[in-house]
Amino acid sequence: MAMLLRKVWGSVLARAAPGPGPAAPGSPRGRRAQPPAEQYCASLSLGVLDAVPTDVIAQILRLLGPVDAARSSAVCRAWRILASDNGLWAFFLRLGPEPWDLVVFAETHLASGPDSHPWLYFDNSPQLSFKQIYGLRAVVPGALIVDGGSGYCKYGWSKYAAPSGRCATFLEFGNIESPMYARLRHFFSTIYTRMQVKPSTQPVIVVLPLCHTDDTESAWASRKQYKETIYSVLFDMNVPAVCAVDQAVLSLYASKRTSGIVVHIGFNTTSVVPIFEGRVMYEIGVETVGQGALKLTGFLKELMHQRNIFCESLYTVRTIKEKLCYVAADYEAELRKDTQASCEVDGERLFTLSTERFKTAEILFQPHMGGMRAMGLHKAVALCMDHCYNSEVVGDDSWYKTIVLAGGSSCLPGLPERLEKELHQLLPPYISEGIRVVPPPFGTDSAWFGAKMISNVSTFTEAWCVKKKQFRQKMRRNGPLFVNSW
Repeated sequence: MAMLLRKVWGSVLARAAPGPGPAAPGSPRGRRAQPPAEQYCASLSLGVLDAVPTDVIAQILRLLGPVDAARSSAVCRAWRILASDNGLWAFFLRLGPEPWDLVVFAETHLASGPDSHPWLYFDNSPQLSFKQIYGLRAVVPGALIVDGGSGYCKYGWSKYAAPSGRCATFLEFGNIESPMYARLRHFFSTIYTRMQVKPSTQPVIVVLPLCHTDDTESAWASRKQYKETIYSVLFDMNVPAVCAVDQAVLSLYASKRTSGIVVHIGFNTTSVVPIFEGRVMYEIGVETVGQGALKLTGFLKELMHQRNIFCESLYTVRTIKEKLCYVAADYEAELRKDTQASCEVDGERLFTLSTERFKTAEILFQPHMGGMRAMGLHKAVALCMDHCYNSEVVGDDSWYKTIVLAGGSSCLPGLPERLEKELHQLLPPYISEGIRVVPPPFGTDSAWFGAKMISNVSTFTEAWCVKKKQFRQKMRRNGPLFVNSW
């Protein structure tokens, strides 16, 4: 059918080709004048195709594809209108590798860059020119995405469906005692070597792990110094453009939101991060709980030893945690159930757990079970929400009532429901009403996918990237603190 339509399309284009006409007065010998395009299109007849319903012609354009659909504007007025229709180009975007809802969110909320104000143009989304967006996204160069993480690194091309490589950050990327520049240089050199690509060929997006959470002058300076060093290292390696964005912000983008609270369960700590319109609200306060994925894995190993279940590798214990562990909706009620289950780890034997399956994650809510004097996760989130309620942020006061989970251990089944339940019990109704806890939208790779959304947006290079020349000029003019503007 598609081949038949292409033959029909070929005959249509052949009829559309303007023939020789009388020479225009004063025109060079042998050169014929062309009739005005509007007159030609208005007088053109498509013969038997004139009787074809408009919706069928639209289907023909869709089957022909975007290139021939764009050329169809030269045929006649009716085809030109159809080829310019937003719905047709929305259809072509739907056929692309990106989920349609993420494309619309990115183009309405992220196209203006990190300093944009989405509410100013969100209501104008029906006015988006999907034809223009399709053309711009088709020529966006893509980028190398490097999500260093606090424990594990994910890296790969933004045009791919998922990260192409993963490795342990803390084991492979330099001596922690060496200077920051040297560590970062070694880190990025290793990534480029593994990707087998020259740094000068593509822009890069760096996912910044949340660090120095307190809002002191020294913490602010440390954050800026870290970001500035990343720019310096990459531009010294001749990377053409760099985009550096906070990990929590990218996880929020991946959930199709620009405001909310991100609960990131990292490798060593858990951070509760309030974000308003794409900006981390350090002035409100980032709550930090001193336990993360490593503590959960270590606690599971202790529980297994108590039942004489031994394995030497923490990687094996981590795999068991990912396969068998979950969060109990009601801890006391769960203790009275039969929760035994088994799993097999590659290269190891069969492991069978019972109450360890839900006791492991319970230390997120009852840290004393793991021998820690720390605030429970639900209390840290409740404290952050209370600070958000009492802040003087202008806008809808429900912006902080969406809690997005991020990080590998946040993928544990039952965690969103348990956290939401605890918050309703802990907070007064005027704060707890409307609370929604969202699981990681892309699992352990949520921040990577948030970066992917940015790197494929139609305005990526102009709106999100810092170029080498810009960096050098501003460094000479303003000194290192200019990085705050990006």
